[in-house]
Amino acid sequence: MTVNAVSSMGHGVLSVSMVVYRPDQQLLEQTLGSLGVAVKALSRVRSELSVHLFLVDNGGMPDLRRALGLLEQAGIRHTVISGHGNVGYGRGHNLAIEHAPSQYHLVLNPDIDIESDALLTAIEFFEGHPEVGLLTPAILDEGGRLQYLCRRYPTLVDLFVRGFMPHAVRRLFDARLARYEMRATINERDLVWDPPIVSGCFMLFRTDVLKKLAGFDARYFLYFEDYDLSLRAHDVARVVYAPSVRVLHHGGGASRKGLAHIRMFVSSARKFYNRFGWKWL
Repeated sequence: MTVNAVSSMGHGVLSVSMVVYRPDQQLLEQTLGSLGVAVKALSRVRSELSVHLFLVDNGGMPDLRRALGLLEQAGIRHTVISGHGNVGYGRGHNLAIEHAPSQYHLVLNPDIDIESDALLTAIEFFEGHPEVGLLTPAILDEGGRLQYLCRRYPTLVDLFVRGFMPHAVRRLFDARLARYEMRATINERDLVWDPPIVSGCFMLFRTDVLKKLAGFDARYFLYFEDYDLSLRAHDVARVVYAPSVRVLHHGGGASRKGLAHIRMFVSSARKFYNRFGWKWL
């Protein structure tokens, strides 16, 4: 494994880890650009700001010299971690987390656009609520609609219906899915304290909480690592859904990514239920 440090990190206010594997270069550059804009907004209020991005190359990372140069201009230092191969999503983030002596750490997907005031709003929320260890934002789709990515503990039926049934059939299970996705609770206005499970596409932690949890469980190669980490986070801190923090998510589900992803989904689901308990109906 090679850790190519561009500059010494020091003790940062914010660190960010992003795991990439054959990413869509345009989406990735959009994500990096939105990170730069959000950090500039944060730096206008936080003169002592230090931000460090860890890019974990699980394979196929494109040439990002232009995008990373713009981040440097925004005051964001970066480190590329490479040479370890495709070790999976959670394990990839752990390679960065172990090098992150920051106050806050953002686990970020390479298909997220961060709204300009999101980081400032999130960190101000943390500073006003010392009991919070993990924050999840309002996550919107490309049409500006809220994605319901806070979840209750899933049953096998919930996962099958949501992940693999055609849309026309899925509508027959709307009431069941609405409960699983907390649709009566999650909106774009109200704080929600302690949602059981939050999405791994944007997880902002107090770094000491994340390190106390030892990051992600490396037994998951892909899928359910965020479910696992969410449930464990409740043991050491409070979790909050804060809709004043907003991001846009371009991602899709396992069933739309082919057979290999379905197999990984099923394998990770088995590990998850073996650890936390099987729930069928």
